[in-house]
Amino acid sequence: MTLARNLRTIAMSALLALPVSLSAQRLSRAIEPRRTRVAAGAPVCAADNAGLTLPTGFCAMIVADTIPQPRHPLVMPNGDVFIASARVGIIALRDTTGDGRPDVVQQWGGFGGSEVRIHDGYLYAETKTAILRFPIAAGSLTPSGPADTIVRGLPARGHAFKTFVIGNDNTLYVNIGSLTNVCQQTGQGREAPGIDPCTERDTRAGIWAFRADKTGQTQSDGVHYASGVRNAVGMAIDPRDGSLWTTQHGRDQLSTNWPKLYDDAKSAETPAEELFHIAKGDDFGWPYCYYDWQLAKKMLAPEYGGDGKSAGRCAALKSNVAAFPGHWAPNALVFSASSSFPEHYREGVFIAFHGSWNRAPLPQAGYNVVFQALRNGRASGPYEVFADGFAPKNGATGVTHRPTGLAFGPDGSLYVADDAAGRLYRIIYTGRTR
Repeated sequence: MTLARNLRTIAMSALLALPVSLSAQRLSRAIEPRRTRVAAGAPVCAADNAGLTLPTGFCAMIVADTIPQPRHPLVMPNGDVFIASARVGIIALRDTTGDGRPDVVQQWGGFGGSEVRIHDGYLYAETKTAILRFPIAAGSLTPSGPADTIVRGLPARGHAFKTFVIGNDNTLYVNIGSLTNVCQQTGQGREAPGIDPCTERDTRAGIWAFRADKTGQTQSDGVHYASGVRNAVGMAIDPRDGSLWTTQHGRDQLSTNWPKLYDDAKSAETPAEELFHIAKGDDFGWPYCYYDWQLAKKMLAPEYGGDGKSAGRCAALKSNVAAFPGHWAPNALVFSASSSFPEHYREGVFIAFHGSWNRAPLPQAGYNVVFQALRNGRASGPYEVFADGFAPKNGATGVTHRPTGLAFGPDGSLYVADDAAGRLYRIIYTGRTR
């Protein structure tokens, strides 16, 4: 039976109703897998690994195709998948035949967001200005009632997605990304000095902590947990000790705004994208500082008197755990949680990079999933590209696939969301060569 025949929609309230512009027929077409369905049974990888390049012993399949702008997925213990959509709210997928492809689909919410989490019997989601929670029964694909608003009135515009995680102690950590590139006095202008102190840091470019079980909170009710983080789209809790980790999107326009200090080749590689281990009170320095991964140190930004060579006041600030090439755009972070993967991949994090748009004159790059091994809270060796082949080699022009979300399934397989083509991949370790 096709996905279209199994599609059901719900209309529980104005908040939960389907948008009138998205009919059930359009939704079924949007999520219908392009490959012909196989008979019920074990998941079958694509003959070409769905176009991906993977380490030996891994294979990939397409779970669903052309989902409306999927961002971060969440895979439940029974294999159900919830996906935050930047266009239509929450999409839930269920495979009742065991072949790895959904034949039951539910879509609800009507808001655009990037994050979805399950905690204490509720599904949490974000709307760019609020964190909502929906009551949801175990095994259900849809809420059992309307949403509670946990946090409201968060800053809009700029880096707008309010990605979040929920800690073991019921703390809700929310990323509030910066409004601007680097807090300049006259916007993004050439050689414009930065605002010092940058008042944007009072309400943005950091992590705020709230209570996950308290409704009606505003930003002023939260704790300014960490500052100087330009945009932490990828967030994760270390399952071993409950600590908070994030990635950071580095700043742009070094050579555009400061051509006397940086050439285009340097600006293409700098600053690095970063992995942070965050404790309460940490300050990672945005907008005053950036990290030069070629020099392996924090540098003073030119807007604040830097010359590309000196660290200045940035030398005293906390640094990263690991650094990655400039402008790769890390959009998802997940700790290794697969007992089925080889031992090599069991202590570290996987990061989905959305890919660059501004690495000229170098080729555009970074449309991949990498593995960063960790030991004792630090990087143990360089990052490794784990999954590649998402984007054509001509770079950002006409990019067809861009990784943006990661989640492990109960069998240890890794799910990868792709918001450029609306695809959800599943990467499985078989141990076999092909």
